[in-house]
Amino acid sequence: MANDRSNSQDYTRPLRRLLLFVVSLVLIATFMVWRIDSQRVERFRAQVTDQIVPNFDWAMAPVTSAVNLFRDYQSYNRIAEQNQELRRELRKMQSWKEAALQLEQENARLLDLNSVRLDPRLTFITGVVLADSGSPFRQSVLLNVGARDGLVDGWATMDGIGLVGRISGVAKNTSRVILLTDASSRIPVTIQPSGQRAIVAGDNSAAPPIDFIESPDLVRPGDRVVSSGDGAVFPAGLVIGQVAADPGGRLRVRLAADYERLKFLRVLRSHPTEPVTDTANVLTNNIDTSEPTSGEEAPASE
Repeated sequence: MANDRSNSQDYTRPLRRLLLFVVSLVLIATFMVWRIDSQRVERFRAQVTDQIVPNFDWAMAPVTSAVNLFRDYQSYNRIAEQNQELRRELRKMQSWKEAALQLEQENARLLDLNSVRLDPRLTFITGVVLADSGSPFRQSVLLNVGARDGLVDGWATMDGIGLVGRISGVAKNTSRVILLTDASSRIPVTIQPSGQRAIVAGDNSAAPPIDFIESPDLVRPGDRVVSSGDGAVFPAGLVIGQVAADPGGRLRVRLAADYERLKFLRVLRSHPTEPVTDTANVLTNNIDTSEPTSGEEAPASE
């Protein structure tokens, strides 16, 4: 066995050396042929290239696939970056859209305030709602107008549609508005078209009930509710809402003002009426004291 191994090694070593020598000669010859500057050798190189290179397409396929894969990866990275950039721009557009919607809503509320028709004798001042009380036991908001603007306790406040509440507490630069829904609010109203007088009493709900109706049978859901002006609490004719019936059958007011979006409020400057002091003149002015004309006959005396 040892002789066989030694014999195989003796044969393989010369063969390896011979193969290495032949490969070296081929490489040197190829190098020399490729470096020789001659027309005949140039034609030979061209023929060799035409014969060998087209047959090596299969060998270049993995390299081509790898190059294409690398290019696809670069293209995917560019697409991913563009997608992220588009997402950022979309978020910016959404924020701009939200800001535009808020501006549009504020503009609509201001236009509503401008479109409200009031008594020409009433003047007003518009304030911005700063904060809400947020308490389930007290319904009020804070305005950015106060004593410096001439505000007085008891003045009515309206949004673009209907009555919101009254001023209750005035500071130098701010004032507090008690809403109609507050439990301490009591407003004398007139229900149209029946002309029934009643009281809208707040109970901290979105639809305050109607109490002390003169003739409830004459009131129907959908009737218009306006301020009556009784007691000099509010000017007469201010829109409050419409009559509605709750599941228990109790009449309530579906308020016209949008309490969910109170942004601007209009404070009405109401001036108290002059008290009547000379009642005698008022009564005598209402009595007809004119003399009968010549064509009229005096009543016969008995």
